[in-house]
Amino acid sequence: MIHLETFEAGRYEKHYTGYTYFLPSLINQQWTWEDETLNLLLEKAAMKLGELNAYARFVPNIDLFIQLHVTKEAVVSSRIEGTQTQIDEALLDEEEIMPERRNDWTEVNNYIRALNQAIEELQQLPISSRLLKKTHKTLLSNVRGEHKLPGEFRNSQNWIGGGSLLDAVFIPPSPDHVQELMSDLEKFLHNDDIRVPALIKIGIAHYQFETIHPFLDGNGRIGRLLIALFLVDQQILPQPLLYLSVFFEKNKGLYYDNLTFVRTKNDMLQWLKYFLVGVADTAEKTTQTLSTILALKARLEHEILTTFERKAKNANLLLQHLFKKPVIRIIEVQKLLAISFKTANDLVNDFIKAGILKKMKQQERNRIFVFEEYLNLF
Repeated sequence: MIHLETFEAGRYEKHYTGYTYFLPSLINQQWTWEDETLNLLLEKAAMKLGELNAYARFVPNIDLFIQLHVTKEAVVSSRIEGTQTQIDEALLDEEEIMPERRNDWTEVNNYIRALNQAIEELQQLPISSRLLKKTHKTLLSNVRGEHKLPGEFRNSQNWIGGGSLLDAVFIPPSPDHVQELMSDLEKFLHNDDIRVPALIKIGIAHYQFETIHPFLDGNGRIGRLLIALFLVDQQILPQPLLYLSVFFEKNKGLYYDNLTFVRTKNDMLQWLKYFLVGVADTAEKTTQTLSTILALKARLEHEILTTFERKAKNANLLLQHLFKKPVIRIIEVQKLLAISFKTANDLVNDFIKAGILKKMKQQERNRIFVFEEYLNLF
């Protein structure tokens, strides 16, 4: 049994080649604590998640909004790792992206594919090393990390911060420990004999994953994705609606400090408090966003019904499409509604006059339009 207040995070071991790495303690045990503040934060986080869950179940066409949540998560989670792609760019086709920004665009879109694929795979596969490896392979395909063993745990030493092992800020466990540590993490997530609330469990698991750093690249993104996958897998949320990347990115220093203090000060308690505050804060903001989206949708549907007259049917179909993909070209409107280019162009102009669409790029050829009011909510 592990008591949070007296938890020992692990120990430093010297590798035979000379460097020293951190070997975390195994976590597949019962956890207990006395701290009342942690219980209060857990209660609040669970309540906010419950509100989001209830709200999501009653939102019609929730799938309309899921993909933009996923896109936002991909943009923010990738930004933590240094990419520069914005959410409106992420929604464009590759040929619309400036050549010097295509690598970043590909990384973000890989993340979108990886996340969607992982959620789908959950129907057949439990959260496991196998699932994480498959997700990792998608994440790193055809990008700058493609030579860093996509879909495989590392077989060499990695490090965080600094230019080499000599000046690294943190050196994770040596590769020969990765398999055992990931197996222990997997067992912990699925051990029904451990009576630990799910939010505490995934908080501990996220810390452990980031400390193991089992891949040569992409650990941060996979570790953050693990949180969303676990909440869906445990049926705490029916859809992948909660992502902590925005909370973590808001003050990256605090995120990394809290992870570091577990390793240096054995302070898992502080990490879990920070994590639960993030869950509560993010769940509340997500519920507010859904509420605002519903109000926007109702207002625009009413506006179309009352002002677009004989165009109302096509206008409403276009509006519903924009909630899935809020960036569009006239040729896409033409195909979507099976109408002439001129009719599509006229409808887009009507949407511009109504303030629903704005021109995104200045060139006359291949013009792109954006549903800005909706996109701004993300």
